[in-house]
Amino acid sequence: MARTDDRFRLAFNRLLDICGRWDVGDQLPSEVVLASEMGVSRTVVRASLQRLSDKGLITWQGRSKTVVRKPLSADRLEIRDEMVSVAELERRFLEWVLRFDVPAGTALNVAQLSRQFNVPAHILQEFLAGLSRFGLVERGSKGGWLLLGFTSEFAIELSDFRAVLELNAVRNLVELPDDHEIWSQLSILKDEHLRLQSEIETRFHDFSKLDEKFHTAINSVVKNRFVLEAQKVISLIFHYHYMWDKTHEMQRNAAAIREHLDWIEAMESRDVGRAEAAALRHLRTSKQTLLSSLRDHQLV
Repeated sequence: MARTDDRFRLAFNRLLDICGRWDVGDQLPSEVVLASEMGVSRTVVRASLQRLSDKGLITWQGRSKTVVRKPLSADRLEIRDEMVSVAELERRFLEWVLRFDVPAGTALNVAQLSRQFNVPAHILQEFLAGLSRFGLVERGSKGGWLLLGFTSEFAIELSDFRAVLELNAVRNLVELPDDHEIWSQLSILKDEHLRLQSEIETRFHDFSKLDEKFHTAINSVVKNRFVLEAQKVISLIFHYHYMWDKTHEMQRNAAAIREHLDWIEAMESRDVGRAEAAALRHLRTSKQTLLSSLRDHQLV
């Protein structure tokens, strides 16, 4: 199935949803309004309206588009699973933002971005609404979305929030029983850190993925939907900041590995005070590295 056909099928199904909100005998909105809500061109809207007319859902004469019957599930067009997942959309969008392709204050064109990220416009709208909770985007005064951008203030607030979450995870973790899966995970992570430490001169670029894996494991002991949602954004941002700052990258990553190892040993000792102290040392270092990366990009 061609991507243009993908877009038409998605747009048509979206128009069915819109049509379903109206009663029989009601008039559908103008093509301009429909195009804006669907995030597609007026050409696609007209093609979708013609399909509605052919199926007997509306009568269409000039500007008059009258609902004749309610849509049925059988009216929907099949969509093959070729669109990106929500998780992939999160990764692509945040990568786009964090690589500084667009400045803060940029108005986001949902129709254009939905094509760029290969997702339906309404899925992108829902994603942006969820992302607005973290202060990266906000609704514009006249509708649409505005990119607030990744600023030093955002980095500081995110780092401080990360510390709250991870210190809470540490307190929970050290109280877990010996047969909990986290202990075997930490043992494997410890071996992976030691292996990378011994090969740091040739594999220091691999640390960002190991760092994400390590922090994800620690936070996994807290079963809280809000923590999981925040962790998505935190993980991606702290993953990408390793790509921004290449100054003394090997030495910086080697130091972070040592901090991780100290943290793991502290947790394994079940000493909550020692584990919290080790966590704070690493989180403070990570915060300073993030701010340093922003300074290099003249964002501080």
